[in-house]
Amino acid sequence: MGLPMFALNMKKHILFAIMFVCSWTLSAQFDSQIAHYMFFKGVFNPAAAGEGNLMKVSGLHRMQWIGIPNAPQTTYFHFQSPFVIGKTEHGAGIRFENENIGLLSEKAVHAQYAFKYALGNGHLSIGADLGFVSLGFKGDSVHEITSDYHDITGDQSIPTSAVEDMAFDMSLGLYYRATKWYAGISYTHLTQPVVEWDDYTSFRVQGTMFMMGGYDFVLPKDFILKPSAMVYTDFASWQYNLSLLLEYKQRFRGGLGMRLQDAVIVMLGMDIISGLSIGYAYELPTSKIIMGSSGSHELYLSYGFNILRQKKNSKYKSIRIL
Repeated sequence: MGLPMFALNMKKHILFAIMFVCSWTLSAQFDSQIAHYMFFKGVFNPAAAGEGNLMKVSGLHRMQWIGIPNAPQTTYFHFQSPFVIGKTEHGAGIRFENENIGLLSEKAVHAQYAFKYALGNGHLSIGADLGFVSLGFKGDSVHEITSDYHDITGDQSIPTSAVEDMAFDMSLGLYYRATKWYAGISYTHLTQPVVEWDDYTSFRVQGTMFMMGGYDFVLPKDFILKPSAMVYTDFASWQYNLSLLLEYKQRFRGGLGMRLQDAVIVMLGMDIISGLSIGYAYELPTSKIIMGSSGSHELYLSYGFNILRQKKNSKYKSIRIL
């Protein structure tokens, strides 16, 4: 989620949660922001599921705005795999998300499918994911605050018990991968799911459009420069992510990133063994959040292994007929 409303009162996270509940028509972007988007493209675009020829299991945990009580914490888990049916190529995946912001919680699970076909020197994929999103609110933990200026006692829009509801969710995407570059566009929450906590409170998840792309510049001495970008919008606000990674011997990585008007990012990563990758990112806020936070931390772990091995040629000739 990463909603900017959280910054309105950094020391009183309860007020933030109340403001969120009272504003169920809020149009702020719903999807979480992560620094390692280039390694989790399938999370934002179902057409990227099963990219390449590796089955991959990936996990990411993000601790946002350290120092602010009950700041957002997000966990992703993504499993994806390519597969072949006859002469056609496909991709499939399943992704899980868990996020907590103060008294709010979000859980989601989606199954993904992508159809691929050769185009030029790469593959164009069309994908969709179907699943469910669940939103919860710990209303039994709300401490009502009254003063000469504020009185929220008895506000029916604030649940007084723990509530949770689930709704159907759907996303669509297009993705093209060539030898040295990729580009994709997707739209999440196409169904604009609505969760209803009670007769007075409901929340509509607004759709978000994601656009992403990247290029690999092969440099001398086993270096590869990898610029990338992701732009996303709910058409009420826009967010821009820019990143530049330098990779050495396709094993060691380091670079910088920027989320405009939000944070600067330092990223490090490496392949521990063949197929096993680890990465870390530190974000330093450039907004007023820096007054109450030392920054954000993000860690991911990914393992990939080859399932599309070429079939060995078992034909042989007997030395008796040579």
